[in-house]
Amino acid sequence: MFICDKLKEKKPLISFEIFPPKKEFPIDTIYQTIDDLVNINPDFISVTYGAGGSTKDNTVDIASYITEKYNLSALAHLTCLTSTKEDIENTLGALKEKGVKNILALRGDYPQNASPEDFQNPKYYKSSIDLIEHIKQYGDFCVGGACYPEKHPEAKSEEDDLLFLKRKVEAGADFLITQLFFDNEIFYRFMEQTQKYNINVPVLAGILPVLNKNQVEKIVSLTGCKMPEKFLRILSKYEHSPESLAEAGLAYAKEQMIDLLSWGIDGIHLYTMNKPAPTKEIISGLTTIRGFLNTKA
Repeated sequence: MFICDKLKEKKPLISFEIFPPKKEFPIDTIYQTIDDLVNINPDFISVTYGAGGSTKDNTVDIASYITEKYNLSALAHLTCLTSTKEDIENTLGALKEKGVKNILALRGDYPQNASPEDFQNPKYYKSSIDLIEHIKQYGDFCVGGACYPEKHPEAKSEEDDLLFLKRKVEAGADFLITQLFFDNEIFYRFMEQTQKYNINVPVLAGILPVLNKNQVEKIVSLTGCKMPEKFLRILSKYEHSPESLAEAGLAYAKEQMIDLLSWGIDGIHLYTMNKPAPTKEIISGLTTIRGFLNTKA
């Protein structure tokens, strides 16, 4: 089923993100994770593309597995930075053949030791906007895009970032998923700004439960997301007790989600890090809330 159709029928959606196993591991290692996550009753599961497109074949196979075995919507990530136009065309054909109807169209990150100049070649799409346009022309896919409540790290200004986001939607993005954030007020302000720029597609909030200190440090270095004082106090208090930090991190994510659901969010996209147990712990604590909100849809 198209995710954009789900968003018309039911809100809020709850979805999960997983990533394919690294090349040295068999693809079967992810299937038990998927089986466990499906039991938590998500509205869809997204599958990342891997750094530099390194696991792109697995992305197609895993998304197909989700669709065929469980009749559940799968969202296949597709990046254009290190994939040629021919690669993209082949991937679109494979996704369509295997019944995967939803794509998250992304530029992707530059590989290590690479620069933008390395990809200034007509055989590549220049941006996610070009990729979105092509997928819409190809036809028969619901297309999502990424957005950044705290501004994309490469954007010169918030205004430039919002204008670029508007172009994504004009190119055909049916919905958006945010980069993770830890301060809901930043998200709410971002949503106000999207309205000012007439960006009127559903937005799913990306939430990552923090389970250890190293995870936090990596996140900050990659995304530059801000840590509110409340969250910093948690890190400071429990940094020497991994079990306590994990418990507090789950509680913080759950509190974020309850607040977002009360606000009237279109959906929440949970970055699971391929860990079903903490995902289940969070979602099981929202069962009654989800049931109530779904009856109100």
